[in-house]
Amino acid sequence: MLKGIPSIISPELLKVLCEMGHSDRIVIADGNFPSESIGKNAKVIRCDGHGVPEILDAILQLFPLDTYVEKPVSLMEVMKGDNAKTPIWDTYKEIIAKHDKRGADTVGTIERFAFYEEAKTAYAIIATSEKAIYANIMLQKGVI
Repeated sequence: MLKGIPSIISPELLKVLCEMGHSDRIVIADGNFPSESIGKNAKVIRCDGHGVPEILDAILQLFPLDTYVEKPVSLMEVMKGDNAKTPIWDTYKEIIAKHDKRGADTVGTIERFAFYEEAKTAYAIIATSEKAIYANIMLQKGVI
């Protein structure tokens, strides 16, 4: 056990967060995201039984968001014609505001298929059991 490390952060995830460098990206994926196929060139970390908000909060306790880009946090846009509601995005913005003074200003959206393409270049993908739709979030690492 280590002091100050959230218990939801597994040794494998802690190692990945440490390995990542400035501008590397990590995806925290919902339960519907094709983590294994999109992440075949990335490290895929299983966090089954957990939701995105609790993992996001734990990661942001350790992980600086990039200050050299306008939107270091990306969400998957709702598809046109899909009337899906995304209240989880408000939860994400509250969590981000706890850890980064820029708060919601760090958050942008990416069209669904462009998000998949960007996710293919991520350093790692965390596969969760999140049931909310359009709950995928990508973080770009900054510097300390």
